[in-house]
Amino acid sequence: VQLQASGGGLVQAGGSLKLSCTDSRRTSSNNAMGWFRQAPGKEREFVAVISWSGSSTAYADSVKGRFTISRDRAKNTLYLQMNSLKPEDTAVYYCATARRSYSGTDAREYAYWGQGTQVTVSS
Repeated sequence: VQLQASGGGLVQAGGSLKLSCTDSRRTSSNNAMGWFRQAPGKEREFVAVISWSGSSTAYADSVKGRFTISRDRAKNTLYLQMNSLKPEDTAVYYCATARRSYSGTDAREYAYWGQGTQVTVSS
């Protein structure tokens, strides 16, 4: 397994969680990385992306102002800080490595995917 996501769990609405994604093969340092999520019965959707250097980020409108994506290239780890969580944030969250140093919202731009971590927000 190249990408290992962790940090999911059960939290009440308004709470916080921090997801982590470790690249065991250390192949992501020069590539953009992103987070996607998939709720039951729904398609996988874009959450956030960060450029290879960490200088550029982008977010889905639904999480903007509440979630923060970051990375530590020395540790080969990607993070997603999630605050003010809502029940509609409930999903399996996936980390992914893009094919390029900058990337966008389309899942087809991503070459490697983690196994996913479940986030459940109760009302």
